[in-house]
Amino acid sequence: MPLQPTKTLDTFPNPAADRDYEIAMDAPEFTCLCPLTGQPDFAHFKVVYVPDKLCVELKSFKAYLWSFRDEGAFHEKVTNRVCDDLVRAIKPRHITVTADWNVRGGITTRVTVSWKKGQKVPVAAK
Repeated sequence: MPLQPTKTLDTFPNPAADRDYEIAMDAPEFTCLCPLTGQPDFAHFKVVYVPDKLCVELKSFKAYLWSFRDEGAFHEKVTNRVCDDLVRAIKPRHITVTADWNVRGGITTRVTVSWKKGQKVPVAAK
């Protein structure tokens, strides 16, 4: 069966949970819709995290990002949502999510969200 968009983030046990190391994921083809105009918005998402007990499975992360393709959302909301969903799925030691949004109206936008262990785990979006 072909890969389908999903909000589910699959995980697997961290193979080196006794040490701090970074995992970096680049997704240069993120797409969602502008909530005001319905026009597509494009971004390059960069995720860097230090795993604790779990890591995110990359194919599920790809399908997760794909699930936003037909959703309208402001840049700030989408970037925070991606960070929050990753935090809830893997509870990393630290994570930073950066979205570099393509130019629209002559303006580019960069939204950066960070979370570290000890902070409150975000409540699931509705």
